[in-house]
Amino acid sequence: MTAPTSSLNIDARGFHCPVPTLKLRKAMADNPDTNVVVLMADDPMARIDVPHFCNENGFTLTDMHEDGTAWTFTIHR
Repeated sequence: MTAPTSSLNIDARGFHCPVPTLKLRKAMADNPDTNVVVLMADDPMARIDVPHFCNENGFTLTDMHEDGTAWTFTIHR
């Protein structure tokens, strides 16, 4: 039997970096049982900061895409 996947969505649109990454860090620390976090951010620096954060902390960035107004990042533990 596979463990259930829990997920969390973070809307960091309207915040400048480093706030989106700080929100991601806090969510990961406050929700240790969450397997997947989806972060939305519209600051262009997030596309650099979020992958770097994941790499430095052992998380896996499984998807990163832009829809014209914001970036969406899918992060797995």
